[in-house]
Amino acid sequence: MLIQDTESLTKFCASLQGAPYLAVDTEFMRESTYHAQLCLVQVAHGEHAAAIDPLARGIDLAPLHALLAEPGTLKVLHSAVQDLEIFFHATGSVPGPVFDTQIAASVCGLGDQPGYAKLAAELLGVQLDKASQAVDWSVRPMSERQIDYALGDVTHLCRIYEILVADLETKGRGAWVAQEMEALVEPSRYVVDPRLAYRRIKIRRPERKDLAILRELSDWRERAAVSRNIPRGWVVRDDALAEIAQHVPHDVEELARVRGLKPQVAKGVDGRAMLDAIERALATPEEEWPEAPTSRAPLSGHEPLVALLQALLRLRCDAHGVSTSMIASRNDLDRIATEPQPDVPALRGWRKKIFGEDALKLRAGEISLSGDGEFGVLLQ
Repeated sequence: MLIQDTESLTKFCASLQGAPYLAVDTEFMRESTYHAQLCLVQVAHGEHAAAIDPLARGIDLAPLHALLAEPGTLKVLHSAVQDLEIFFHATGSVPGPVFDTQIAASVCGLGDQPGYAKLAAELLGVQLDKASQAVDWSVRPMSERQIDYALGDVTHLCRIYEILVADLETKGRGAWVAQEMEALVEPSRYVVDPRLAYRRIKIRRPERKDLAILRELSDWRERAAVSRNIPRGWVVRDDALAEIAQHVPHDVEELARVRGLKPQVAKGVDGRAMLDAIERALATPEEEWPEAPTSRAPLSGHEPLVALLQALLRLRCDAHGVSTSMIASRNDLDRIATEPQPDVPALRGWRKKIFGEDALKLRAGEISLSGDGEFGVLLQ
């Protein structure tokens, strides 16, 4: 069913009141905008399923937003972050509680961040229509094939969810997934602070002054991108901002010589805004400049311990049927091997129980690994 008016949407949402869970998916476009352009919302539970057209003239999505805000109804999504971000920016809140089938599948041992098509094939024996995955969902009218594909995303998702929940219950891992879901509904995850946007930009061996300038430049760019609703890189590229921060042009002519910055941009309104940002940074008291990252000496001599930790990680993950990347990254292992008290996910919550505790014991020499006489490894 395709819904394109408020009255039909209201009736559909009323039919789902009190549902224990809702399968939810979205189709959106983001190539030329800052925020994603929502093009379709699909919702299903039991015999009820609909594709809701947010681009339909005059439609009010308030009934849908109210339905998704129900605290007693679990919202089931696959790879939920972008969908939740869209709803957060539309309503100002995250539609919790949520259940991410991608995370649950990883916890159940179905691979590292398995895609939806993979789960549909492996759990349901369903092959998805790949041709509809790359269409422009903002174009109207949509074809019947598109609508069928979109509805299939949530009707299949209902069955995938029920299979995963049963598997989690059998394996006693419901609490593991619950810990992961708490992070998904944290509103701060979906808020970008323009004053902190500079931290995402790569800059080589920066000094504090460089970071102060970069902070003002990226703050301006973030706000400009939001107000124009265009990608950040369409305002000014990261590498151009980094070069400006380190070479500090003082006028339009010097700014126009920055690599990656078009001369017409340097000589226009944005050029003036960037020069103003530089002036603000230089006028800021030095004690308020961001701290430069402390240079860390190259790691050496820890590789044998990391190799043992990798073997332990594989051993514990194989025993629990969980992908290694779900438990610890290479950076986690480096930090466990070299830091007294590393703050890494592998040493918290359920990950600590299946790997972290033994990793610390291995580092301390309290346990060891050895061959089993054939092709395996034993924990002793």
